[in-house]
Amino acid sequence: MDRILAAAKAIATGRRSRAPLKALPKDAVPRDEAEGYQVQRALHDLLRGQVGDLVGYKIGCTSAVMQDYMGITHPCGGGVFEKVVHVSGVSLPAADFVHVGVECEIAVRLKRNLAPGEAPFTAEWVAEAIEAYHPAIEIVDDRYVKWETLGAPTLIADDFFAAGCVLGAAVPHITAPDLLRVTGRAIVNGKEEGRGSGADVLGHPHNALAWLANHLAAEGKGLHAGQIVLTGSLVKTIWLKAGDTVLMELDGLGKVEATFT
Repeated sequence: MDRILAAAKAIATGRRSRAPLKALPKDAVPRDEAEGYQVQRALHDLLRGQVGDLVGYKIGCTSAVMQDYMGITHPCGGGVFEKVVHVSGVSLPAADFVHVGVECEIAVRLKRNLAPGEAPFTAEWVAEAIEAYHPAIEIVDDRYVKWETLGAPTLIADDFFAAGCVLGAAVPHITAPDLLRVTGRAIVNGKEEGRGSGADVLGHPHNALAWLANHLAAEGKGLHAGQIVLTGSLVKTIWLKAGDTVLMELDGLGKVEATFT
């Protein structure tokens, strides 16, 4: 556990100071992804005062475009925290990030718990636990000297680039469109920079949610009513500069907007 805590402290220090992370000390680098998640849990405890309570999760690498970009062929999870969940129209200082980026996502909000004892979960099962969907901007932060050299276990330990989210208005599950046919468009300063569909997210965003529920259940953890889950980007990450305005349009789910001042 000394190794786990040492890694978590090194990552927490970098996040608090906004100093790009070169690499973890050799004796603290997570040896595999399971150890990466152990570090992640320790990191959450260290950061709670800074970012608030855990209010949900993000799932990365759920689409082919993101798996190709990251060079990782399976989903990865990270935390979403109370103080970095924003509403559409927010203005955020770009200086609060090392190198801020955005992703176009379908977020879900749960109406009931998904307890570990209920596993294994299917897409159909988790769909029944969804209260509403939100058009969402996932905010990511390239807080590394060179992320390509760190490996998946270290990126997982650091919440897989997670830096918050912006949510549009809720769409009740009962009135939501077929997510397979939802097209998402990422627009920066009025110019479309990427598009994708709900079908690009592991075949269906509910598949991503089921993956997360099963992943957490394997660790003896569950999802809880009221939590938010970002199911994965429909587009390749878009890296921003100060002054950029971002608009995500998702057919049938609405729009969500943010400016990075």
